[in-house]
Amino acid sequence: MTNETPSELIDARIAELGDWRGEMLARLRALVHEADPEVTEEWKWNVPAWYHNGLLFTGESYKKSVKMTFAKGAALADTQGLFNSSLDGNVRRAIDFFEGDVLDEDALKALFREAVAHNLASRG
Repeated sequence: MTNETPSELIDARIAELGDWRGEMLARLRALVHEADPEVTEEWKWNVPAWYHNGLLFTGESYKKSVKMTFAKGAALADTQGLFNSSLDGNVRRAIDFFEGDVLDEDALKALFREAVAHNLASRG
């Protein structure tokens, strides 16, 4: 068992990646906090996870991508068409980010806020 906080474990994952994937995960993390200052960070299933009234999304890193999996993505409108992975699932949706991708930061923050709103409404 580790004595590191979830935030420290996420910092370590970003540093361990040491390439564009670490930079991408760090940028996504910053956008999450900009979109929702009340978000909390957890370390679940050996990956970063963000919560607000329940799980919002995880941030997994793979050899050629960084993936944000939205726990209840299928229930979100995604008006900007950001979801590009796990599209056939009944509950989850994901966004795969690849080296060189340019982030639509405003659209991502809007989607993050929508996920928070969904969690708040379903926990009401």
